[in-house]
Amino acid sequence: MGSIRLFLVFIGFTFCSFSQADYPVDYFEKPLDIPLILSGTFGELRSNHFHSGLDIKTQKRTGFNVYASAEGYVSRIKISHWGYGKALYITHPNGYTSVYAHLKKFAPKIEAYVKKHQYEKESYEIHLFPKANELVVTKQEVVAFSGNSGSSGGPHLHYEIRDTQAKPINPMFFGIEIPDDKHPEIRAAVAYSFGDSSHVNNSNSIKELSFKRQADGTLLADKIEAYGTIGFGINAVDKQNAALNNNGLFELRMKVNGSIAYQHTVGTFAFNETRYMNALIDYGRYYKKRQRIQKCFVEEANKLSIYQNLKNNGFLTIKDGVSYTIEITASDFAGNSKKLIIPVKGKKDAVLFKKQVKTTPYFFKRNEFNKISDSTVTVAFPKQSFYKDIYFDFKHEEDVVKLHNAGVPLHKNFTLTFDVSKYPKEEQDKLFIARINTKGRPYYSGTRRKENKLYTLNKTLGNYALFSDNQRPVIKPVNFRDGQWLTNYNFLKVRITDKLSGVKSYRAEINGEWILMEFDAKRGLLTYDFNDKELTGEKHELKLMVVDHVNNTNTYIATFYRHNDL
Repeated sequence: MGSIRLFLVFIGFTFCSFSQADYPVDYFEKPLDIPLILSGTFGELRSNHFHSGLDIKTQKRTGFNVYASAEGYVSRIKISHWGYGKALYITHPNGYTSVYAHLKKFAPKIEAYVKKHQYEKESYEIHLFPKANELVVTKQEVVAFSGNSGSSGGPHLHYEIRDTQAKPINPMFFGIEIPDDKHPEIRAAVAYSFGDSSHVNNSNSIKELSFKRQADGTLLADKIEAYGTIGFGINAVDKQNAALNNNGLFELRMKVNGSIAYQHTVGTFAFNETRYMNALIDYGRYYKKRQRIQKCFVEEANKLSIYQNLKNNGFLTIKDGVSYTIEITASDFAGNSKKLIIPVKGKKDAVLFKKQVKTTPYFFKRNEFNKISDSTVTVAFPKQSFYKDIYFDFKHEEDVVKLHNAGVPLHKNFTLTFDVSKYPKEEQDKLFIARINTKGRPYYSGTRRKENKLYTLNKTLGNYALFSDNQRPVIKPVNFRDGQWLTNYNFLKVRITDKLSGVKSYRAEINGEWILMEFDAKRGLLTYDFNDKELTGEKHELKLMVVDHVNNTNTYIATFYRHNDL
């Protein structure tokens, strides 16, 4: 613990954004009674957001005891098909809140509280805010069991600590220790040129840099010749002792001739700013190559609060005849780091390889409302939807609407509207809007109806089209058949799927009364626990109704038999 205290003192002097923070390092206990091995670190770059906690591996299993990190009360419970799945929030006397997500189930007293409200609301998905005296917990009390619910990609516990403003903070600040003596890895580096006369090695397009490892472990790039306004970016990941995962950095810093020109530290952030992560990375490169280059400069639209020690926002002005030494250092929370040195020779020269800018009839300015319409389609973008001004590519051919390409990120939802008045009413009712992926597969995009128009809100550019869905959802029993005796069964399982517009809702009843069927959306699996309610008699009827997004409905009815005296 002493090493943690010394490290906290160190970062207080190193990172100005945390110099006033006084995080209690002895207050919170670890939430699992197993070695803490991470599959995800705080601040890790994820799709459209920073990761807001620690993802703790659970040995590829579910069902581990999850302990309250400190005394407090359960202040929030949320159960959803996607996202955090089953999530529990505990507010503590010191003002912080700990969060436990992707759970399998809650401890008995919490589970009973939740099921009571689920049955009252007749809904699996639920959002509850218990009062301070309803679900009081003690430090290290078992509050839940680890799972794989929601959008989890495998069994693990997502663990957070938030402040009074609901801003997540790296739990490692609070003394949660993860063994780590491995250095981050810098896997790629690129240079950017800004303006027609700026260049790197005679090019004003993005330039990939070559580098080699030196005897002391640092990386040395081949010398480049440059002129004008340029910037750098790197692709880097962190490694930890007991896992092979590619985790996120804690800090990225750039020095120019020994002076800091850029620094960002991901120790805390607000949820309403996290989408600006798309302006931190080279999003177009990520879309094409699945490689996240973190820029060592801050562009105008980037409103992240993670930056410190900026000089000219990290942009470098290279002068003819002047030499520069650029040092980019990637660091993890434990203080391990990897340095890349880039020698730069200022040389004004001809630009032989010019960046190609594709022009279109539509030029969108970032700070303006932008709209395109034709005879049947309208697309509208609110102000500041884009991170920079752009020539926008729009086409509407053979019922497919091309909205530029998905390699350009958006910060706000656009509205895409189709006029469907040419279709008969019965056909209109079965139409929906879908985004078409690169393989031609349609994905339902939340479709709303207003008179003879369909519209959707989305933040992903690409190809969209109208699709018709006349197929009912599919319902298949998994562990039983019609007319079967189920006396020794603990669970009833049914799989539901819909290949076109997707499942919108479901309702299950036994003997005419609503029952709670938990939905694993990743597998399309509904599960009923016979312990939820005592059934009277031996003969019972299960009725399950499933509705898709255009209101196609399928109903499954089965009879089963069960003794209730065992």
